[in-house]
Formats: sequence, structure tokens, C-alpha cells
Amino acid sequence: MSFENDVAELRSYLMRFARLQLRNDAWAEDAVSETMLAAIAKPQAFSGQSQLKTWLVGILKHKVVDALRANLREVNASDLQGEHESDELDAIGFKTDGHFAQQPAQWGNPDQDLSQQQFMAVMDACVAKLPPVQGRLFLMREWLEMDADEVCKELGITSTNLYVQLHRARLRLRECLELNWFGRAASAPI
Repeated sequence: MSFENDVAELRSYLMRFARLQLRNDAWAEDAVSETMLAAIAKPQAFSGQSQLKTWLVGILKHKVVDALRANLREVNASDLQGEHESDELDAIGFKTDGHFAQQPAQWGNPDQDLSQQQFMAVMDACVAKLPPVQGRLFLMREWLEMDADEVCKELGITSTNLYVQLHRARLRLRECLELNWFGRAASAPI
């Protein structure tokens, strides 16, 4: 197979990643197209030290950040000011001293699980189930590795709001992963 075909085969994976972050099909399509064009234009830049998918996601991360910056004016800022829901996840699971009220389920070997494609599929599904604001903030902070100040500036939110939303997102992801990955023998898949 040719390099171009190998890149083309990863398009659907790249689209899922871009859609999760950008929440806009047109922006996601543009970011993925630019990623694929950049890869095909300079195939010699792929040294083979990582998987092709990993290398392409690295390029896509930069394209997603560029798309967020370029299209920021189209984001509805009132949607990003926080969700004023009573989040039940905030009320469960912790003592007043901040420790777990009940120890989390044993997750086994996270490094080994993370490397498995099935785990990433479940993780993608769990991230997709997050409310749009939480999912976007989580992906910007954790997957795109943007620093907190940059995320706050890009989205026009306070650092307090950012950390509250990230806390809620992480709790939801933990619950989703415990139900659908770590406890999968006892429960149905997502």
C-alpha cells in the first residue's frame, strides 16, 4: 500500500477526533483535510518512530487549535459561561476532607489498558457523551494540552468555571469508564 492510501484509511478516525473537539462538521472536515494534505505533501516528515495514526493526530491537534482560534467569533459565548445544573456527581463520592468516600474500583494496569484500541473506542464514546461544553473543555485541556489560561482566554471563561467544568467532566468520564470498561463484565457496552 502507498503512504497516501495509509493516510486515507485513517480519515474516519481523524474525523471522529476533530468532531469531538470542534463540534462542527465543517470545521472538523477542514481540519482533517488540512492534516491529510500536510501529511501527503511531506511524507518524508514521518520518520516511522511512532504509528502513523499517532503522527497524524499530532498534526491534527495543531489544526484543531488553529480552527478554534479562527472560528472563535462563531462560538456562542453564553453557552460557555457554565452550566447551572445541579450536578449530582459533585455531591457523591467525596468526604468533606476531599478524600474518596468509597475507594474507586480497581482499574488494573492503566498503561496497558490505554494502549488497547478497544479502550480508546470506549473512551471516545464516553467523551462524546459529555455535555458539549464539558467535552470541549476537557479535550482542549487534556488532549490538545492547552494550558488553563489559554483555554480561558480562547473561550472567555473564568479559571474557576474552567476547573469546575473539568472536575465535572472527569467525574462523568470516571463513571462512564467504570461502567463500560473496567466493569464491562458486569454491564452491557455503551
